[in-house]
Amino acid sequence: MADTTRRRVLITGAGSGFGKGAAIELARRGHDVVAGCETDQQAEALGAEHPELTVIKLDVTDAADVEGAADLGIDVLINNAGLGLVGPMASVPMTDVRRTFEVNVFGMVALSQAVIPGMRERGWGRIINVSSVAGILASPLGSPYSMTKHAVEAFTKSLRAELAPHGIDVTKVNPGPYDTGFNDQMVNGAADFIEDGDTATTEIHTLVRQIILTDQLDPAEVSNTLADLVEAEETPVETYLPEGIREVLAAFL
Repeated sequence: MADTTRRRVLITGAGSGFGKGAAIELARRGHDVVAGCETDQQAEALGAEHPELTVIKLDVTDAADVEGAADLGIDVLINNAGLGLVGPMASVPMTDVRRTFEVNVFGMVALSQAVIPGMRERGWGRIINVSSVAGILASPLGSPYSMTKHAVEAFTKSLRAELAPHGIDVTKVNPGPYDTGFNDQMVNGAADFIEDGDTATTEIHTLVRQIILTDQLDPAEVSNTLADLVEAEETPVETYLPEGIREVLAAFL
């Protein structure tokens, strides 16, 4: 059952993809939406396109941006900001691996820590983390991204148990291949890390591209699910999208 109480919702990574879609949908439903974008340019573009949103520059790796979130009076935080990185671990630069963890894990943790005190003081709150099917299944070339999403799995489940006594609900969504452009950029970028002459890895890359980028789904399903979770009276620990994908993945686990 949905609770249509007007809520103040902060969404990270709202400049595109799931985050942008969820921000627009939640505003349409009457919620007070703060849309966080990584750069000033993204924020300006989104604000001009959707004046119904409160748009801010919020880089989850910027300590000042994260600290400012503590003063926003947030009821619901959607940790959506993410960075995609795939490639052979033998040659992916550690600087890139660290950057992916900074965005996908440490930024998520830092922003959660910023808003939790206010939620505890009010005696209610909700944190929705965007994970991935890569959080439970690591494919060839997928390690740099999957490692971060496996960390999101552990963070979400532990935090849910820790915060429940304080009236704060924590949940996550695990999307499969949706057509936001994120997967295309991530998977195509793997070619940059394949060494010249490594035909075996090139063949793997071709197969991975075909599996992930063929028949991608409508991202509105994920954006609408995020909006539904904001309004839900109770949430499950996890929601896999599309419906039934968890059972499909079970054959590979």
